[in-house]
Amino acid sequence: MHFNFEILITFILYLVFMITVGLVFYKKTHNFSDYILGGRQLNKWVAALSAEASDMSGWLLLGLPGLAYAAGMEATWTAVGLAIGTYLNWKFIAVRLRNYTQVSGDSLTLSDYFENRFRDRSKALRMVSAVFIVIFFLIYTASGFVAGGKLFSSVFGLTYFQALIISALVVVLYTFLGGFKAVCWTDFVQGALMFFAILLVPLFGMKALGGYGATMDAIKATSPEMLKLFTAVGGRPISAMAIISALAWGLGYLGQPHILARFMAIKSAKQIKPATRIAMVWVLISLGAAVLVGMVGSVYLSTPLVGPDVETVFMEMVNSLFHPLIAGILLAAILAAVMSTADSQLLVTASALAEDFYKVLFRKNASERELVQVGRWAVVLVSVFAFIIALDQNSSVLDLVAYAWAGFGSTFGPLILLSLYWKRMTRNGALAGIIVGGITALVWKQLQGGIFELYEIVPGFLCSIIAIVVFSMLDKEPSSEIGQEFDTAIGK
Repeated sequence: MHFNFEILITFILYLVFMITVGLVFYKKTHNFSDYILGGRQLNKWVAALSAEASDMSGWLLLGLPGLAYAAGMEATWTAVGLAIGTYLNWKFIAVRLRNYTQVSGDSLTLSDYFENRFRDRSKALRMVSAVFIVIFFLIYTASGFVAGGKLFSSVFGLTYFQALIISALVVVLYTFLGGFKAVCWTDFVQGALMFFAILLVPLFGMKALGGYGATMDAIKATSPEMLKLFTAVGGRPISAMAIISALAWGLGYLGQPHILARFMAIKSAKQIKPATRIAMVWVLISLGAAVLVGMVGSVYLSTPLVGPDVETVFMEMVNSLFHPLIAGILLAAILAAVMSTADSQLLVTASALAEDFYKVLFRKNASERELVQVGRWAVVLVSVFAFIIALDQNSSVLDLVAYAWAGFGSTFGPLILLSLYWKRMTRNGALAGIIVGGITALVWKQLQGGIFELYEIVPGFLCSIIAIVVFSMLDKEPSSEIGQEFDTAIGK
């Protein structure tokens, strides 16, 4: 992809706008609650689009189209799993988590919530959960930096290292400045931009090929397996394990701190139902369009993409289909996707380091302003380590996201679910669930062959549930105070 001045101008204008938003909210951030949860003042539109934009990240425009380019309709199984997971998360988690986190000591972070929910005075839950948040968000944030690096490298002809530096600096700058409100309002804009970009590219691609029917005929003539749900490219049947692994992506939603934070920050529980409808329309159309991008690209692009380059199919199509000015706006959607997720992840990680490590271990009486400053510098620290992980230019965005997604889903998904629905759950059960789920996901990923080809979120999630139930039942029943709070939070 050759350098183009119009695309550069578009990118500069977009970045100036994003950083301006950060500066505006820098002046409106007065305390740690503002910085971490925006004072619980998100409306339904901002909460919905912010949640989905921070969820989908660069892999919606790079990883998933790349998978569809290489595997065709097989990628649909992942999209279906994600759509189901999104709905279940909004339907069964959002309202209870919003109410419970406010009732239980006005918890600002998941670590706060766990500590308050189970009356853990030992700080063990807070510390252990913070450790896993930092580990998996380092991997997740690195995936965003890789996506940004691929974008700037491809569009402007920079070396991967130069592109990676620019990608990291942009995200860090406005997350450092504005905190949660800046992140959510920019996510709102970025979510809208991502939506239109992922929709326009396959539509214009099919038009260039002669319409929907002609495009499907071209795919069928080139590789008929691309259009089959149960047959992989090459003719072999898709295994049950592969289908289960793809659908299991949906389990990950229950444990993603950067998505759950939106539920905690929405203005009132009454706004969650309309926010759910907004989120689901966005998700269903975006996921379907992302799969279409890859499949249309497989017959539209004259030069085949191989290896890690399959994740550039969206960029290649944009460059070929549109005038540079329009292309610049659509390519900025990739930057939007990267920024909308990486900033959210950095913010959650910063809150874990400031609230769960700094305040607990070093400065128990730290002021609100001091915690905001520590949080801001934690953003910089985490970014440095994520940058180091992202230095490998052969990294796959989808692979990095999949690992972090499974880690969070296994570590926190069962804990969030059972803490909101099972009164008998105890602190020891929660602690066991975090440790067993997190370690299972980390270890399973390193093993190869046979049953270990199953996506690590499946064994991690199941083992975590078992650990929570077993250790809770072996423990004494929670106090009446905890039981009464549970009833109040869920509206009994």
